[in-house]
Amino acid sequence: MTDTASLFALLRQSADARVADAIERVIGEGVDRELCRINPLAFAAANGLDEESAVAAFLHCARIGIFDMAWNVLCPGCGGVLDTNATLKTVQKAEYTCALCADSYEPTLDEMIDVTFTVSPRLRRIEAHTPQELPLTEYYRQLYWGSGVDLPENYDSVVDDFIVDHVELAPGEKGVLSIQLPPEFVIIFEPITHSAQFIDVKGEPTRERQALSLTYDREHMRNETLEMRPGPLRLNLENRTDTRVLPSVCVAGEALHGMLGRRRPFLTAKRLLSNQTFRDLYRTDTLDVDQRLKITSLTFLFTDLRGSTELYERVGDLAAFDLVKAHFRVLHDIVAAEAGAVVKTIGDAVMATFPVPDRAVAAALRMRDAMRDLNSDNGREDLLLKIGLHEGPCIAVTLNERQDYFGQTVNIAARVQGLADSQAIFATRTVIDDIGTGDLLRHRALTPEARNVSLRGIEREVQVYVIP
Repeated sequence: MTDTASLFALLRQSADARVADAIERVIGEGVDRELCRINPLAFAAANGLDEESAVAAFLHCARIGIFDMAWNVLCPGCGGVLDTNATLKTVQKAEYTCALCADSYEPTLDEMIDVTFTVSPRLRRIEAHTPQELPLTEYYRQLYWGSGVDLPENYDSVVDDFIVDHVELAPGEKGVLSIQLPPEFVIIFEPITHSAQFIDVKGEPTRERQALSLTYDREHMRNETLEMRPGPLRLNLENRTDTRVLPSVCVAGEALHGMLGRRRPFLTAKRLLSNQTFRDLYRTDTLDVDQRLKITSLTFLFTDLRGSTELYERVGDLAAFDLVKAHFRVLHDIVAAEAGAVVKTIGDAVMATFPVPDRAVAAALRMRDAMRDLNSDNGREDLLLKIGLHEGPCIAVTLNERQDYFGQTVNIAARVQGLADSQAIFATRTVIDDIGTGDLLRHRALTPEARNVSLRGIEREVQVYVIP
């Protein structure tokens, strides 16, 4: 058996067979660019696969060496890759600047960091394994624009529409471009050093040749916008870096903006941290102990068994322990099935996270039904589950050698769970107001009842909804 065959045999022991077949097929038959920075969500859509199964399969692939996983910091404006990292631990900057968009951004796990997968060179060598040899258009396609930009089928012709001219300069090399400036806003952009020069071209056209000199190093990313007139321009370029550079003269018009406006979902770091397969495979090897990364929206679900002390007293330690273990298995399976992850268990309680509120509500409803089924099977009401949900911003941290979350959102979710009884699910307004949650509850013919409550440690009253 070849090395590739043995790796895929190992993959099929843990991943969905259809996803494994699709991955093996694209590695064997796909063109090089299909194997660079793969977006698992787009891959699933293109192959008619379940998203969660695809994400899980790609994670297993990365774990056994079929793919290399990358954590890319994306610009929210243009979708360009501002930084790429082999692990989330090296995303350490407090701010990332996009020269193309002339703006700076604080990195967040749900808006700016996407996770992609590139085939390992041990299975197949592709062009992107030697990025210094990629031509300009392929460098943009495969490495600069992130997996969240849905590049069109006629990508090459679109690029021709907005790139006036370009040149490749080796380290220490100088070059000259002689171009005709159109009466539009022009950007001289260099994607490797991520530097830009803006030129506002306006006024009466001129026949006199204008001149501009640009030097590329690692210190200057963006210069002040210049005003020039339409007409001939002599562009003197010098590369003072230790790598090649690819300066290109781009027209910031309809062709460029139209392409960058084509966005698609990508696998965010938030979604991955709330993925049970990822947590099971990577455990504590995610965040550095001193790292603090913001998430603008995450949904927390807390559960606890009501009357567990009485349960141990009533049925005995061994029988009660078996019942509690069975309850944990059921909850774990439901959380994973609804695209969530169990963060930790505390006694008889569970803390879980979900990327969106409606999946958390769906999990809560399934948990309630599952406990009723377990109680029915046992012939008595031994497992009475209290469930509380809240959505909001938080910080991803490492606590007690575990990837965890910190912030007021977590505190409120835990307090809301404390209000719940064994029949109703308690959720805050941010969860109930979610469009997906509304659709789910209407489908189940459930009408939440609002009430204002005081929560311990929270100064203001909180509006909580009871899902009957």
